[in-house]
Amino acid sequence: MTPLHISSHFDSGAIEVVSLRDPRDIQLKIRPDNASDFAQWFHFCLHGAQGVPVTLRFLNAGASAFPKGWEGYRVVASTDRQHWFRIDARFDSRQMVVDVTPESDSLYLAYFEPYSYERHLDLVAATGTHAGVTLQRLGSTLDGRDMTLLRLTDAHSPTPEENKKKIWLIARQHPGESMAEWFAEGFLARLTDRADPVARVLLAQCVFYVVPNMNPDGAVRGNLRTNAAGVNLNREWAAPSLETSPEVFLVCQAMQQTGVDLFLDAHGDEGLPYNFVAGTEGNPGYTPRLQALENTFKASWQATCPDFQTTRGYGATPAGTANQALATNWVGQNFDCLAFTIEMPFKDNADLPDARVGWNGERSQKLGASVLLPILAVVGQLR
Repeated sequence: MTPLHISSHFDSGAIEVVSLRDPRDIQLKIRPDNASDFAQWFHFCLHGAQGVPVTLRFLNAGASAFPKGWEGYRVVASTDRQHWFRIDARFDSRQMVVDVTPESDSLYLAYFEPYSYERHLDLVAATGTHAGVTLQRLGSTLDGRDMTLLRLTDAHSPTPEENKKKIWLIARQHPGESMAEWFAEGFLARLTDRADPVARVLLAQCVFYVVPNMNPDGAVRGNLRTNAAGVNLNREWAAPSLETSPEVFLVCQAMQQTGVDLFLDAHGDEGLPYNFVAGTEGNPGYTPRLQALENTFKASWQATCPDFQTTRGYGATPAGTANQALATNWVGQNFDCLAFTIEMPFKDNADLPDARVGWNGERSQKLGASVLLPILAVVGQLR
C-alpha cells in the first residue's frame, strides 16, 4: 500500500497533521488563521488511501471559532477538484469524526467548496472583456496582490451617467466564506449576459461596482476570517488603515468618489442552514423610507427565488445600537442607502436540501444571479 500522506501546501490549504500512523485513527487539528486565533477553515488532500477505510479525527473541532457550525455539518470532498460532494461527519462537542473509503488515490477535503485565486483572476479578466465593463486597480493588499474593482454599465443608454443608480456588491471579506465569491461570479455572469432582459434594463439605469474578493491574501493563506495582518475586515469600516486593512481603506475611498445607492455584502454563515439577509435597522439613520425599501427587496427575492427566505436569520438589531465598524452598517449610515449583508450556509439550505452536494458553489452562483430581480424591484425607488 502507498504510504498515507496529507498535503496542504497549495492555494487555501490549511490543516495540522497530528498522526498518520493508523488509517483508522488519522488525527488532525484545524489550523488557525496565520495571525489570529480564528480556526474553522480546512482544505487538504489525503493521498494513498484508495479503497482503504479511514477515520479522520478533527481533534480540536470543539474549540474552533464556531463549534455549533459542526452540528449537522457534512464535509466537502472531491477527487478531481472540479466536482465536490458531501461526506457525513459526527460531532460530539469535542471532536469531529469522518469515516470514508476513498475511491481515488487522492481525496481533497475542505470546509466548503474552494474558490481559487487563479479562478478569481480568470473571473476578473473574463468579465473585463465584456462591453461596458472597465477594470480599476485600486491598490495592493499587504501581500502585494491587486485590489481590483469591476465597473459595469451600458454606456450607450439614454440615462445620463450622473442620474444612474450606483449599485455596489462586495464579497468574501471573510476569506473562508468562499461561497461569497461563487455568488459574485453568478451575479457577474448574469449581469454580462446580453440576452438577459433584466441585466439589460439594470445596466441601462445603473452603474455596478463589484469587488469579487475583498480578501485575496486571507483566501490564499487558507484563513477563515482575517487578512494577512490578522485583521477581520468586517470590523474595520469605521476606521480602516493602509497599514492593517488596506482592502477596506481602498474600497471606502472608491465609494466616497462614486456614491452608493444600494450596497450588498456577500458572506457565509457557519451555523444557520438558510439563505437570509441582515439590514440596517439598528443604524441611527434608519428611516421609514429605508424600511420600505428593505421590505420590497426581501419580498421580491422571496417571491422569485425559493432558495431565499426571511423567517430565519440573526434577528433585528435594536434601534441605534448597530456596530458601525461593519460594512453594511457603515455604508448604509454614511450614504443613507439600502444596504444588506447576504448570508449563505456552509451546510445546506434546510428548506431545499440536496443530499449529494449540500449548499455548494453552483447553488451560490445561481443565488447570485437571482439577486438581480430584487434589485430591479427597488431600483426606481432608490433615490
